[in-house]
This record gives sequence, C-alpha cells and structure tokens, in this order.
Amino acid sequence: MEINEELIISLIVTAGESKSCAMEAIQAARDGRWESAAAFLHQSDEAAHHCHQTQTQLIGEDQGSGRTPVSLIMVHAQDHIMNAQLCREMAEEIVRLYRKFDSFTSQSKDTR
Repeated sequence: MEINEELIISLIVTAGESKSCAMEAIQAARDGRWESAAAFLHQSDEAAHHCHQTQTQLIGEDQGSGRTPVSLIMVHAQDHIMNAQLCREMAEEIVRLYRKFDSFTSQSKDTR
C-alpha cells in the first residue's frame, strides 16, 4: 500500500492550526479577552477534530493489518498531533487560571 502523503501533510497542517489556535487562546485570556479565548479554543477543537477524521481514514485504509508503511513523515505527523493535543488541553487550563485570577483581582479592587 502506498503512503498517502497528501493526507499526512494535511495532518501536520491541521495539527499546527490546532496548536496555534490554542496558543492564541492563551494570549487572549492573558489580555482578558474571554470571548476571543473561547473562540480560539473552539477553532483549536475543530482543527483537532479534522486531524482525528484524517487519522481514522488512514487507520481504516490500513485495516489493522500493517499494510500501510510507516515513514518518517508519518511519525512526524503523529508527533505534531500529540503536541497539539497536549497544547490544547494545557491552554484550556491556562485560560481557566487566567479567568480565576482575573476574578480574584477584580474582587480585591472592589473591596478597596
């Protein structure tokens, strides 16, 4: 079975998009732009979902039989996906922390 390089490149690109959107969410939260942070997290999720669909297609083509040769580019794509997933999960936690910090600092300003 031939490696579908177009699908693998698609994985790398969409994983990069997912990670970039997660980082944008953190930056938006740092600036107190909560709606933007939520929108970036949503965009990150959409890109991650696209990655998952592409991965599922590749797995389906292999049918668990090892017919798809593993290449360095395929391993590279998987590395990007895993990093994007971790970045997305961490971004959600960081956004929550920024929001909590903002609510504490807002409360302390109100009591002055």
